[in-house]
Amino acid sequence: MYDVLIIGSGAAGLSLALNLPETLKIAILSKEELTEGSTYYAQGGISAVLDKSDSFQSHIEDTLDSGASLCDEDVVRYVVEQGPEAIDWLLKAGVPFTREDNPIDNNIEGIKGLHLTREGGHSNRRVAHAADASGRAIETTLISQVKQRSNIELFEHHIAIDLITADKVKKTKSKKIQDNKCIGVYVLDSQNNKIKTFATNFTILATGGASKVYLYTSNPDGASGDGIAMGWRAGCRVANMEFMQFHPTCLYHPHAKSNLITEAVRGEGGRLLLPNGSRFMEKFDPRAELAPRDIVARSIDHEMKRLGIDSVFLDISHKSKAFLLEHFPNVYAMCKKFGYDMNKEPVPVVPAAHYTCGGLMVDKTGQTDLNGLYAIGETTFTGLHGANRMASNSLLECVVYGQATAKAITEQFESSVNTSDSFDIPEWDESRVTDSDERVVINHNWDEVRRFMWDYVGIVRTTKRLQRARNRAELLLTEIDEYYANFRVTSDLIELRNLAEVALLIIRSAQQRKESRGLHYTLDYPNTDTKLDGVNSILSP
Repeated sequence: MYDVLIIGSGAAGLSLALNLPETLKIAILSKEELTEGSTYYAQGGISAVLDKSDSFQSHIEDTLDSGASLCDEDVVRYVVEQGPEAIDWLLKAGVPFTREDNPIDNNIEGIKGLHLTREGGHSNRRVAHAADASGRAIETTLISQVKQRSNIELFEHHIAIDLITADKVKKTKSKKIQDNKCIGVYVLDSQNNKIKTFATNFTILATGGASKVYLYTSNPDGASGDGIAMGWRAGCRVANMEFMQFHPTCLYHPHAKSNLITEAVRGEGGRLLLPNGSRFMEKFDPRAELAPRDIVARSIDHEMKRLGIDSVFLDISHKSKAFLLEHFPNVYAMCKKFGYDMNKEPVPVVPAAHYTCGGLMVDKTGQTDLNGLYAIGETTFTGLHGANRMASNSLLECVVYGQATAKAITEQFESSVNTSDSFDIPEWDESRVTDSDERVVINHNWDEVRRFMWDYVGIVRTTKRLQRARNRAELLLTEIDEYYANFRVTSDLIELRNLAEVALLIIRSAQQRKESRGLHYTLDYPNTDTKLDGVNSILSP
């Protein structure tokens, strides 16, 4: 029995754990190694207003503009205004942000001297970073802090199967439970092939996004939408799942799996080029390479299809080698590994699925529709990102909501009656299943989902493509559910089930939106409908 169970070990989950009282018994589940999540691979940094020449209002307006009239302005203001404190908290935790000789001018002790970069959608330099490996710096620092807490247990290679809710188990005590609530989780220990039952008072889904639903993605393999799918199956609403962000610049190479080239390269003067060496972004947006990600990705996709080319090129060779090694040491080394010298030549790039802007609906404390269940980070729809997430607002959201949810849980724990022990949670029943002798089914279905999502529900969509995708998704889900009911679960089967569930949510949300806005672009409705400003695509189980 745990007071708090956190599913996910990225910036959101770790920030939450570190802000909870040390008197609480906490478990953190990681489906692979602790570091194997999207946070670790984040390059750019975390946005916050840290310079006197910048302002909260400017950051708010940039975010609202990127979100294409779908952001919740109250949420945007709340997150932006917490930005400096979030950076201060990370600094105190020991995150080694990059400094510069000429300090920025601000009023926060400890933040002076941070080097700030600028990324797409931002009108000012406001992205604090640790060279070009900001996520790695944040993740490893927070893991180190968590490991020092005796009240926190870490479970690597543990993948959540499903949430356990009160209405699914029999009450064994006289306490009257007025509402349904989350009381635990069934979990597969993938190294020992054993299913465990975790009982808890508060469960937090911090499992990241669902970009692995696409054939090409910048995300690690674990980004299969687990938290979104589990929350949906437990009765939670989702919103704005049609807004899947494609990062404009992933290295194009047959062996360069998920290798992102940070947006900061364009922020520091990188230019997008066609094969003939000409620039093209000015045709699509006056901000050129610094336009929001949806515009840049769609522009690249347009040029690739128009010319029938495999990639465009990102050129920052006009900067000195010393500059590149100082600002982008990891990107430089990665490109060199695959045969490209950023200092001497342009690098081939393509868009790839990068970030899930929709998710489980939560309030400003991370509370979902189900009592006892919270969600934070990329798993959620908070209202911050709207129709398109602005660069480096995601890590900010993780820290701010991690802290807010910790505060809410602490207050509830101190004032509430323990109810989870009112139930005897049954152990996982494997009495009527067998080991599968048809693993090829999982491999085939996994590949099929990702291919039809890429072909039919990608950067540019049509009504016919979406219907084709929905037909396939519904058929696959039926097959997967039958397979799931008859064979012992494996990590691949769990992820496939979640991936197919989320694919259908994305398709249904996209079919619901009869316009083009932000990351959702359809040839059948190419214009934005102003009557839909502020109207989110909400799905209920």
